[in-house]
Amino acid sequence: MATQAMQPGSLRVWLLAARPATLAAAFVPVAVGCACAAAVSGFRLGPALATLFAAVLIQIGTNFANDVLDHEKGADTDQRVGPIRATQAKLLTPRQMWWGTILVFVGAAVIGTYLAILGGWPIVVIGVLSILCGIAYTGGPFPLGYNGLGDLFVLVFFGFVAVCGTAYVQIGAVPEIAWWAAVPVGALAAAILAVNNLRDRRTDVLVGKRTLAVRLGPRVARAQYTLLIAASYCIPLLLALLTTSSGWVLLPWLTLPAAIYLIKGIYGPEQGPKLNRILVHTAQLLLIHGILFAAGLALSR
Repeated sequence: MATQAMQPGSLRVWLLAARPATLAAAFVPVAVGCACAAAVSGFRLGPALATLFAAVLIQIGTNFANDVLDHEKGADTDQRVGPIRATQAKLLTPRQMWWGTILVFVGAAVIGTYLAILGGWPIVVIGVLSILCGIAYTGGPFPLGYNGLGDLFVLVFFGFVAVCGTAYVQIGAVPEIAWWAAVPVGALAAAILAVNNLRDRRTDVLVGKRTLAVRLGPRVARAQYTLLIAASYCIPLLLALLTTSSGWVLLPWLTLPAAIYLIKGIYGPEQGPKLNRILVHTAQLLLIHGILFAAGLALSR
């Protein structure tokens, strides 16, 4: 998408900054968490929709904060091979992006008030930590993404916090199946970040961004990606073999050919455009795998 074709400050630019391709990482944990609640006959539509809207807003707010903070730290430069960043491309000013970040997080907090009434103090803690960590990912005195903790953050928040928190709002407790189900969701979300960090490692090292791909090198980054993808298929199999879940939980295995294709692709030459495609396709895998997993969990009750 050429910057010349976009009017600075336009709606199209804000949509670009929101990074729609990443929003699957907000939708899937909620869908899977709701399916876990449905598996124990506890699904409620109102809390489900509120959780979804809050999760999407937190994801967008995190993307906005990442955009402006990476720009201010010098991580987004003309050498970057990833998608356009609005602040770096001067399509939005840092002030505009900060105000957008604040407004989106306030919207998430308003919805979170309703969820807190339903779920009590655990939901307050989850909401506050999600917003704070969304900023701390690239900001603050110890930015997680700059110190090799981004992968763990994504695994924990997009997996265990989001899936188990969604189920908790639905039924007032976290069913055992939610702990299992959180692993594939978090693993695939972390796989997206692993590709991103592999692609950006040469420019990240120049600005002191010490991701795992920078610290441990491309071979480990590729192995990490492979293990994360593998985990997303092993857990449904274990659920079918070791729990009372029916064979429906194996529905995500329909996407296995796509996963194998992506794993083969990431072991090829390290080229920016190729890794961009793998990143997009990994996000698509998260979405399709997650929908099938949610459907399988709901049908297993």
